[in-house]
Amino acid sequence: MAAKKGDWVRVHDTVLTPAQRAPQVPDDTKAVPLELWVKGIAESDAEIGETVEVVTLTGRKVSGELVEVFPTYSHSFGDYVPELHVISCQLRSILFGGDDNE
Repeated sequence: MAAKKGDWVRVHDTVLTPAQRAPQVPDDTKAVPLELWVKGIAESDAEIGETVEVVTLTGRKVSGELVEVFPTYSHSFGDYVPELHVISCQLRSILFGGDDNE
């Protein structure tokens, strides 16, 4: 999918390679690159995989590889956990159960 100037997009860039990481960071952190993933308005037309400059909602100009056009949120709070439901009911009873729990 191609992005047109003015489209809401997500870009990716490698800020620091593992060799460029600070010596005081933990070894597992030093072993991977520092990456930037940012959303913004495309400043020009681009294809997925091409470099494009975007303007973020805070007004910063950032360039990176175009990875997504019109990105959406895909996070969740995970699967239903029956134990948490039981704990929730118990907690509500304790907190709001009246004089019996004073």
